[in-house]
Amino acid sequence: MTEDTTGRWRGWRTAAEDALYGPEGFYRRPEGPAGHFRTSVHASALFAGAVARLLCRVDEALDKPAALDFVDLAAGRGELASGALAALPAEVAARVRAFAVELADRPVGLDPRVEWLTEPPKGITGLLFANEWLDNVAVEVAEVDPAGVPRLVLVREDGTERLGEPVSGAEAEWLARWWPLAPEEGLRAEIGLPRDTAWASAVATVDQGLAIAVDYAHTRDTRPPFGTLTGFREGRETAPVPDGSCDITAHVALDACAEAGATAANAVGMHPGAHLLTQRAALHALGVTGARPPLTLASTDPTAYVRALAGAGEAAELTATGGLGDFGWLAQSVGIPDPLPN
Repeated sequence: MTEDTTGRWRGWRTAAEDALYGPEGFYRRPEGPAGHFRTSVHASALFAGAVARLLCRVDEALDKPAALDFVDLAAGRGELASGALAALPAEVAARVRAFAVELADRPVGLDPRVEWLTEPPKGITGLLFANEWLDNVAVEVAEVDPAGVPRLVLVREDGTERLGEPVSGAEAEWLARWWPLAPEEGLRAEIGLPRDTAWASAVATVDQGLAIAVDYAHTRDTRPPFGTLTGFREGRETAPVPDGSCDITAHVALDACAEAGATAANAVGMHPGAHLLTQRAALHALGVTGARPPLTLASTDPTAYVRALAGAGEAAELTATGGLGDFGWLAQSVGIPDPLPN
């Protein structure tokens, strides 16, 4: 008999983990994430092309190793891994070992060069790329009570909430360091400690190369006063209900993740460099600008003009202010010069 959890009060971290990754969880559904929301990978093949160019920069920095690793972390249905492989120069692609990391089963028809894993491989020499992964690492939610005390938010499967115990221990320390809450009733925060741990573990798999996290993000100076926890279903934002019917996501404190990744790597002598930039800046540096083609091309080669115009529109979406261009990129280099601008 299946346990009835609909009326049970749990912290958001446990509830969201079950709803997203449990046996009947959202991320195990056959349609995959693309059935419910559109990431940069789905928006345009230009994104995979930019990642392929970034991998080529990492390859140069590594002096073209015999085996060059590319790890697509939180791979969905392997779209980025396949797209990046297709966009690489033949000489580079011949040396690439591509890995897609995802809990769901390997999709039918995926490029056979892509190895399907449930966790990142160890000893990576190359590029680890995590696109919209950390926002789905489940976290606890805190809310300030009428007495000005931050308390854990408890939730039932139908999305009903109530306040639980005061935040304490390492979670309280994280809040004080990264998301201090004023003693004002109703203020909320997502406690990003599990994301720091997850990112530190991911960076630790890179022996030499670059780790990138791309996500909805904020920093200590721009934390939203009421948090960002939300849901997505069939392309629309919805209430976050932890019953497996929708995605449950919250923006990422990428500055905290950067420090955690650097600390973990330094502990084993890896001495990485890390910095944050917007997706707009990162993609511009990788050749995705959104510039319109010259009008003269319309008369000399109409087909090429239409193709270039479509590409410019896709590039504009990927780099748009107020949209995908505002995503945060955390670039963490390990043993190589940082190939992205500071």
